Amino acid sequence: MAFGVDPTRREFFSLRQARYDALAHDIAIMARTTASTGQKLDLLDVGPWDGVLARHLQPHSISDLVTHSIADIEFHEGIYGMESYRDRYHGDLMQGYPEIASNTYDIVVCEQVLEHLPNVEVPIRTLARVLKPGGKLFLGVPIFPHGVHWVRHYGQPFWDKVFPPNKVRGHVQSFSKRSIIRLVERLTDLELKSARGFRIVSGGILRPLEERQWWWRLNRTVGTMVPSLCVEVQVIFKKPI
Repeated sequence: MAFGVDPTRREFFSLRQARYDALAHDIAIMARTTASTGQKLDLLDVGPWDGVLARHLQPHSISDLVTHSIADIEFHEGIYGMESYRDRYHGDLMQGYPEIASNTYDIVVCEQVLEHLPNVEVPIRTLARVLKPGGKLFLGVPIFPHGVHWVRHYGQPFWDKVFPPNKVRGHVQSFSKRSIIRLVERLTDLELKSARGFRIVSGGILRPLEERQWWWRLNRTVGTMVPSLCVEVQVIFKKPI
């Protein structure tokens, strides 16, 4: 299982799941810092899929330090940790989740969601709205090199008309590191804190290397130094106090 907790990947240091390992590490640090003030960390996971973030948080033993809530248009059957989530919001992120009060969560996580949505302006504003002042947004999307993302955005629909695909494409948005950062900054008052990339190269004949810690560390190092060259990026924003 990936990182000893995730059954969706066989390789222990799965590069596809490394983003969740990094997320869990950061959340655990924040939870313990918040606990030192006598408070719990309020966490909202938007698009939790099968509970993958909860799986990666479990080894950190912080369940008593975090109130974990989730929001999605449809909850995965058998989602991990369903009984432990404080709030479960069932609805469309593009509708803005009006039932979630503004300034509610210390951390909002939205991983691998925006690329599936026809419109991302309301979703991005919603993620910022429900975040507490001083809170952090962890936003993850697949990326292309800047400029190439426009080729993908405009070229893919044309190509699909000429050569219809065998299945409906799940990704309807194309981002670069620069474009997703600029989009969030244009739509909200959130301040960029950092960006980190995942998966420089992965899979195929290189997949056996994902059993090696040094390969995972190398990818993490390169992803920190040049995130725009990665397949996925995780941008971290803070809401002004």
